[in-house]
Amino acid sequence: MQLEDFRFNLPDELIAKFPISPRDHSRLLVVDRKTKTIEHRHFFDLPEYLKPKDLLVLNNTKVIPARLFGKNANGKNFEVFLLKSLGVEKLSWECLVRPGKKAKGGMTVFFEDGVQGYIQSTPRQIFEILFTVPPETDFMTWLFKTGNSPLPPYLKRKAEPQDKTTYQTVYAKEAGSVAAPTAGLHFTENLLSILNKKGVETSEVTLHVGYGTFSPIRTENILDHKMHSEDYEVSEQTIDLLRRTKDNRGRIFAVGTTSLRTLESYPIMGPQSSTRIYITPGYQFQMIDGLITNFHLPESSLYVLVCALLGIEFCRHVYTEAIKNNYRFYSYGDAMLIL
Repeated sequence: MQLEDFRFNLPDELIAKFPISPRDHSRLLVVDRKTKTIEHRHFFDLPEYLKPKDLLVLNNTKVIPARLFGKNANGKNFEVFLLKSLGVEKLSWECLVRPGKKAKGGMTVFFEDGVQGYIQSTPRQIFEILFTVPPETDFMTWLFKTGNSPLPPYLKRKAEPQDKTTYQTVYAKEAGSVAAPTAGLHFTENLLSILNKKGVETSEVTLHVGYGTFSPIRTENILDHKMHSEDYEVSEQTIDLLRRTKDNRGRIFAVGTTSLRTLESYPIMGPQSSTRIYITPGYQFQMIDGLITNFHLPESSLYVLVCALLGIEFCRHVYTEAIKNNYRFYSYGDAMLIL
């Protein structure tokens, strides 16, 4: 399979810079795989398509405000972009440092409120940073107060204070992602309550979304692409719900590609691991019956994943229809329900 098969032209004006409010008023493209039909709805119409005993699987990861700005001992400005926590106390992190050419191992970066970070170089072209904080300062509390939201680079704007709320699902719990599981951004507490009253079950998994989620495929043969690694966990409660749903002939819907990748990794690697699962056309889905997702970048592993679910030609048709009907794309964009 060649990369050009997953290429399409997207007008810049369809890239959503800001979210719709209320969250569930975004548009919803409903795609039926069996009938090959498309409906144009809104996200608050979702309950019409779900049945009692269906299960929605949500990724409860919480986006950290990963962008920090500080100065070195000479007063030069540096940005530290946190990637992954390296310890239980969350004081040691893998990170990117900008400007990278001026960053050196052994350098200390000074942040607000007396917090300091000691930079260590690694052989992998990224850095590690060890934070020290003043007495009685909780690092994660300080981070959520001081850090900036890690908005995707394609938004081409600076993070604003409201992004700390809007670039976060209403059910976010486990801090660790540097990108939001964006399909979940459309849910409100009220919509979840309506689904619950209808008898639709919800359960949670955790997959911490890494910076590699923004990386395009750069190999001409897409099968040569190497996926980034992301940590996930499926709780015993969720495992029980997955079994019960299948036993009751309900449908399992992954909310977002991160939930889908977690669910499809679980039978192979167990309930807790690090996954590099790469889902391409021809893949046989084991766990899910449907997907709620946003519209993805061309030539990305996420678009390839949706092609695996819809088929390459039908997926191209669906995206063409979305573009023709001015659906909003990417993280703050509209949603698609695949039945």
